[in-house]
Amino acid sequence: MCGIVGAIAERDIVPILMDGLRRLEYRGYDSAGVAVCRSEVIERRRGEGKVAVLQEKLRQSPLEGFIGIAHTRWATHGIPNEVNAHPHIAGDRIVLVHNGIFENYQALREPLLLSGYQLESETDSEVIAACLLEKVEAGTNLLAAVQQMTKVLEGSYAVCAIDTKDPERIIGVRRGSPLVVGLGVAENFLASDALALQRVVDRFIYLEDGDVVEITKNSVQIYDNTGVLVKRQIHHRTFKQDSVDKAGYRHFMLKEIYEQPNAIRETLTGRLQAGRVLEAVFGVNAARIFDTVQQIQIIACGTSYHAGLVGRLWFEDLANIPCQVEIASEFRYRKKKLLPHTLFVFISQSGETADTLAALRSIKAEATPGMLLSICNVPDSSLVRESDGVFLTGAGPEIGVCSTKAFTTQLIGLILLAIAVGRRRGLETVSEKQLIHELLGVTDLIETCLAKREAIEELAKLFADKAHALFLGRGLQYPIALEGALKLKEISYIHAEAYAAGELKHGPLALVDKKMPVVVIAANDHLLEKLKSNIQEVRARGGELIVFTPPSSGIEPDEGIHVLALPEVPALLAPIVYTIPLQLLAYYVAILKGTDVDQPRNLAKSVTVE
Repeated sequence: MCGIVGAIAERDIVPILMDGLRRLEYRGYDSAGVAVCRSEVIERRRGEGKVAVLQEKLRQSPLEGFIGIAHTRWATHGIPNEVNAHPHIAGDRIVLVHNGIFENYQALREPLLLSGYQLESETDSEVIAACLLEKVEAGTNLLAAVQQMTKVLEGSYAVCAIDTKDPERIIGVRRGSPLVVGLGVAENFLASDALALQRVVDRFIYLEDGDVVEITKNSVQIYDNTGVLVKRQIHHRTFKQDSVDKAGYRHFMLKEIYEQPNAIRETLTGRLQAGRVLEAVFGVNAARIFDTVQQIQIIACGTSYHAGLVGRLWFEDLANIPCQVEIASEFRYRKKKLLPHTLFVFISQSGETADTLAALRSIKAEATPGMLLSICNVPDSSLVRESDGVFLTGAGPEIGVCSTKAFTTQLIGLILLAIAVGRRRGLETVSEKQLIHELLGVTDLIETCLAKREAIEELAKLFADKAHALFLGRGLQYPIALEGALKLKEISYIHAEAYAAGELKHGPLALVDKKMPVVVIAANDHLLEKLKSNIQEVRARGGELIVFTPPSSGIEPDEGIHVLALPEVPALLAPIVYTIPLQLLAYYVAILKGTDVDQPRNLAKSVTVE
C-alpha cells in the first residue's frame, strides 16, 4: 500500500527521497509528502494526488536537508487530502510517517483530546506522533519512546520518526508491514521496499517482525521485540536498470505483458534437467516432504487466488491428490481443522500480502513440520523468510498494479510443483518428459498471442460504450475467465463478472442482452462441446459474443459472434497462454475509457493492510 522513504546523509537527501517516492508509485496511493529537518526546524511539503503534484510544490518552494522522511499515502483513516497526508508533525518536534493501521488509536486519541491537544487530521498516524511527543517532552529519547509505544499499539504497521531536538537519527519500527534498511557510506536509509533505494545502495537489511531500528549517518542499531540489540543479515541486491523504466512502452502494464515470455524462461531456468523437474527448487527438504504429502491446501488473494484455482485442477489431474483453494482473508479467521501431512501452498506476488502472511502465521504451530511452501516473486520478502520451502518466480519487478507476468509465472511454479508431487503418485516419466517438452514451447505460443495485438485492440472497441461484461469458461479456463474479468474491472472500471459456463442457466442468463458483451475462453478440450451449447444459449438471447479459441474448435465468426483465433495449445497448458489476450483486451479497453492503467483508482499493488 503506502510507501516510506527515509534518509540521513552528508548530502542533500530531498532528491533521494523524491526518487524513492517515484519508484514506490506502483504500490498505490492518493497523496504524497516530504519533510526535512534543518537546525531543529521542520520544513514540510504535502499534496493530494500524484507524486508529480508534490514535485511541482517543491519546484515552487524548494527544500533541502541532510535528514528527512517522505511518504505516499493510501487512505485508511480520513479522506485523501493534504491535511491527512503524511508526514505528520506533532508539536513542531516529532515528524512521523506510517504504513498500516493502528487498531486501538481511538483509545489513545481520547486522552489527548481531554488534555487539550489539537489534532489537525483524521488519521490514526497523527495520534501516534502526538503520543511520542508526550514521551519525549517528558524526557524519554525517541528510541525508547518508540519501543514503549510498540508495547501498547495494536495492528499491523511500519513507522519512521524523527525528533527535531535530536536530528542525527531516524527511528523505524516494523510490525507486520515491511521496512528495509539501506546501507551506504556515511549515509543510511529506510524504505518500505528496497526498490525505492535502487539508485543509492545495493546492501540491505530486511527487518524482522517486531524490530525497532535506529539509523544515523554512520551506524545502524537494531533491537528485537524484547529490546535486545541484535544483528540481522546483510543482503546484496542489484536491480535491472530498466526495472522501473517503461522502455518505450506507453504503460508499465503493456511492458509487463510483453515481458512474459522472458519471465517464463527465467522461471524455468535451472528448474529442469533431462526432461524432469528438479525437486530441490522447492527447498532442500522438498524430496522428503513430497514423499509424505497426502493433500494440498492453497491459500492466496486476488490474482494469486486465481492461479491457485488453476493449480488445484493440475494437482488433481497430474498428482491425483486432493487439493483445496481458499481466500486468505477468509481462511485466517475461520475455525480450522488441519489434516496431518497437508502441504500448504501460499501464493503472493510481493510476499508481503497481509492476509496471506497472517494465514501462514495462524497455522505455523499446528501444521506438519516442513509443510509450509510459498510461491513468490520477491526473494527477501516476509513470506519467503517465514516459509519452510520456497519457489521463486522469475518475473522481476512488476510495477503496474494490475498483475500480469506475476500471474503467469505463478502458474509455472504451480505446474512444476504438481509434476514434482505427481511423480510420487503415478505420473509416469514419459508423461513428465512430454509435459516438460510442451511447457518449454509455451513462450513461443505466448509470442503468437502477442502478435495479435491489433486484432485485440479492434475488439476492445466493442466495450467503448459498455458498463457491464460477462466472462465464461469451463474446466481449466474458468479461473482464467475469473482473471480476465478481474483485469477488466481493475483498470477499465467496467463491471465484469465471470462464471463457469455451465452456471448460465442458474442465474446469469437473465443478464444477457445486446448491451452486455460476453467473453468466452474456448479451449479445444473435453468440455468444448458443452461450451458450444452455452454459447448458443447466449446467442439465442441476443447476446454479443467475443470468443477466444483455436481454429480446431470449429467455432466460426457469425452475426453477433466475434472470434479471435488463438494458437493451438496442449489442453493442460492452455491457461498459461490464453490469459494473454485477456490481459491485452483489458489494457486496450482501459485506454479507450481513458483510465489510469498503471495506478487504477482505489487499488494498491502490495496490499499490506486488511
